[in-house]
Amino acid sequence: MRVHLLLLPLALAVCASTSAAGSSRATTSASATSKAVTPDAALLGGYHWHLTQATDHYGQRIDALFVRPDKPLQLDFDGNRISVRNSCNGMGGSYRIEKGQLMVGPMMHTMMACTNFPLNRLDSLIGVRLSVRPTITVTRSGDNPLLRLHTSAGDTLIFTGLPTPETRYGGPGVTEFLEVSPQTVPCNHPLMRNAQCLDVREVHYDANGLKTGTPGSWRVLSQGIEGYTHQPGVRNVLRVKRYAVQHPPADAPSEAYVLDIVVESATAGR
Repeated sequence: MRVHLLLLPLALAVCASTSAAGSSRATTSASATSKAVTPDAALLGGYHWHLTQATDHYGQRIDALFVRPDKPLQLDFDGNRISVRNSCNGMGGSYRIEKGQLMVGPMMHTMMACTNFPLNRLDSLIGVRLSVRPTITVTRSGDNPLLRLHTSAGDTLIFTGLPTPETRYGGPGVTEFLEVSPQTVPCNHPLMRNAQCLDVREVHYDANGLKTGTPGSWRVLSQGIEGYTHQPGVRNVLRVKRYAVQHPPADAPSEAYVLDIVVESATAGR
């Protein structure tokens, strides 16, 4: 009898400890869940959303959605429009959020046929999952928010948000067209000896997309252009966005240029 009496307090302590641990886990889970919110257009539009995880209802990774490791599927939201990048074709359509579900309208897409079958199939694989009204939540934790889509079939897609230039620089940019000379030029750079910089001049287009007016003077662009990699001997015309840099470090430029699209490209001499 004494043995049972001695074991009873120990059993009660174990039960209490287990209960406390369970309560702690429940609290932690509830706390984590409470951070997941239904996003609005402003939050969605502030990031480029890169697919980083995808599992089916068995918890198995959906490998078919990761055929381009260097260019993951990307969702972009602009007003009431959603677009898909890094698939075979560019895709886009209208969207709205109702009762926590992402409602995507018919999506238009380019008509390019990719010879790589897994890449060619990627359009339909992501298109189907966007069309079935998945639930949508965003969790703000750490430096990058996570966008979670969950379908009625049990698929879960998680996208990591990378801030857009507008988010990073705190405001809209100014659209410009820059012609980039085929050859770089020597320039002064506070951190690099014998630096080479882009030689650019501003060009202008009318509403019909035709060049108009006189190009500006050539000038050295010491800060480069985000998203643009120059190939020696190739002349490019770029549509860029110019942003004001708030509180730039000493000797750093007060403006930043981000590539939008390449308008023209030609090898020098042609």
